[in-house]
Amino acid sequence: MNHVFISVDEIDEDRCRWIDARYELSDPEYGRNQYNQAHVKDAVHWDLGVDLSNENEGGGRHPLPTKAELVDLFERSGLQLDDYIMIYGDGGSPFATRAWWILQYAGFKNAYVVSEGFKAIKEAGIPIDAETPIITRTSISPNWNEDMHATREDVEEIVAGESTSTLVDARANARYRGEHEPLDRVAGHIPTALNFDWEKLKENGVYEVTKAVKEKLIPLAENKESLTVYCGSGVTATSVFAMLTHLGYDNVRLYAGSYSDWVSNEDAPVETGENEM
Repeated sequence: MNHVFISVDEIDEDRCRWIDARYELSDPEYGRNQYNQAHVKDAVHWDLGVDLSNENEGGGRHPLPTKAELVDLFERSGLQLDDYIMIYGDGGSPFATRAWWILQYAGFKNAYVVSEGFKAIKEAGIPIDAETPIITRTSISPNWNEDMHATREDVEEIVAGESTSTLVDARANARYRGEHEPLDRVAGHIPTALNFDWEKLKENGVYEVTKAVKEKLIPLAENKESLTVYCGSGVTATSVFAMLTHLGYDNVRLYAGSYSDWVSNEDAPVETGENEM
């Protein structure tokens, strides 16, 4: 098991750096406003729209920032590659796992997602304030792990049967089947993809590494040479990636552009209905 999710009572407060990743898609100012009201002492805030995406890059609704932009984010956050980093959202947050995935992609090996989120951290007595921390800028050279990242070309190879990786769609089942599509140009899923709704990773609104969660994921992952996960825009799929990693499945990639990137090409094939696991 590769530890990704961590409970509040497991945290070593004396040596950790904190990242506040609170955000709401329906209210882009929510995360920053919450951070300004109260956050873990000395935490930095990473905003999905500002820090963890770059819409100018193209490739879906939440394209990854450039590597240069990510290096700048890490350095102005005062991070070093060997830091012990705790990332939190509101509990069950895909924005926290997006931040975690980006850190893993850059070679940070000691970053974790706090399963229960900010409320539980506060209730545990970990120091909270509303002060903007004074950060000393660092200088780092990331060890980019390209094996974690699937490009559109990689996904085209899977669809064409030229790759043995299995596509996994992390959206709600109705969107996967093509019965409902509130955001993208056309309803359905990338051909050959299986479906695993990322919400199944949570119990009572927070990530739970329980027997029930493991039993839901085993049929998805067993006997697969590798998995390539996607969602609508590359955010919620990071939660499935993180849980698979936590449970010891190492050969997983994220298609960061996800379905929104796939259907940006009007000639891209799309399926509806269900594929058997």
